[in-house]
Amino acid sequence: MINARTSGVSRPIVEVVDHVFVCCSVGGSEADALSRAGLKEGSANTHPGQGTACRRFFFSNAYLELIWVSDPREARTEAVLETRLWERWSKRSDGACPFGIVLRPADTAPCDPPFASRSYRPSYLPPEVSIEIARDTPLTEPGLFFFSFPHGRPGKALQPTDHQLPIGSLTGVTVWKPAGLLSAAAERLQNAGLISFRSADEYLMELTFDDATIGASVDLRPALSLTLRW
Repeated sequence: MINARTSGVSRPIVEVVDHVFVCCSVGGSEADALSRAGLKEGSANTHPGQGTACRRFFFSNAYLELIWVSDPREARTEAVLETRLWERWSKRSDGACPFGIVLRPADTAPCDPPFASRSYRPSYLPPEVSIEIARDTPLTEPGLFFFSFPHGRPGKALQPTDHQLPIGSLTGVTVWKPAGLLSAAAERLQNAGLISFRSADEYLMELTFDDATIGASVDLRPALSLTLRW
């Protein structure tokens, strides 16, 4: 598990990475590259009212989501536009960062988001809960989200995690992006040890498992701007 350090603000960060996502083509054919690399695919999912769908790969403490817009009309409604999923997906080949990082409370106790946020209440969740979206983040950074409630990922125990690759827990997330100052939200998560950012001409996300003790890796490019280390 990615353990956060004390952030140096009013309280320590008490969140962990729940999952990460990569925007992909309709139908998520890029998932085939992950299967060929040795990952077992879990169940697919849809987000009614949000206009998105995804294919998923699960690990012992987190999961990877390949997401696409399945209904442009729903994805461009006023409420859903706040997520910037439509912009991030439709402009993924035109300068927008195709990644998102979703955090959750580290234990069963609800906690405040680790960044200034606005609340999004999708129709597929109970009305009393929300997904918090980091404010003032540019499209050149990953989307940053926080579940404002303990999120146990229903059905997780039924999802395959016995991959052909010898990977267990997600222990690091690194994002390469164009050079520039980080938003306040991204800087805080980096200072807390939840995400690392590096400068590069092209977007790339690297997921590290088990602190990369084996010293192996796989590069999913060009199908996905993603590398795995274990």
